[in-house]
Amino acid sequence: MSNPQRPSVSESRRMRSAARFYAVQALFQMEAAQAALPVVLEEFETHRIGSEIDGATYAKPDLEHFRTLVTAAVSEQARVDQLTHAALVARWPIARIDPTLRALFRVAGAEFVATNTPPKVAITEYVDVAKAFYPAGKEASFVNGVLDHMARAARPEAFT
Repeated sequence: MSNPQRPSVSESRRMRSAARFYAVQALFQMEAAQAALPVVLEEFETHRIGSEIDGATYAKPDLEHFRTLVTAAVSEQARVDQLTHAALVARWPIARIDPTLRALFRVAGAEFVATNTPPKVAITEYVDVAKAFYPAGKEASFVNGVLDHMARAARPEAFT
């Protein structure tokens, strides 16, 4: 007998995907507005998540995963930035990366270091997030390469 309160596996996956998308947006906003973590979490949970923007209603996320990712991205930023920097070519330090990509790398890196999500799953998910933000660009393949390098450095045991 299934529990009506518990989402199905496919719904749970969609909710975790939405959490990743929102987490990238939240981190971007934190940097752009120089806003504190509690302020951004409150704004997203109260005003953005599940709201209608430009005629589209955004998916309901796994709020616990959203909070975990954003909080870990902030608390583990130095470590994640080191992983990102090591994955980028010398001419492109993380400070020169587009702010949306920087937020994506930080959230993905936080997922690598602060959760038990299989790295290959996380990489696929964040490549999809990149495609959502850059539908016509080459960013998705760039994100794939950087995240693969970051994941191997953060969780080498997952690749043996």
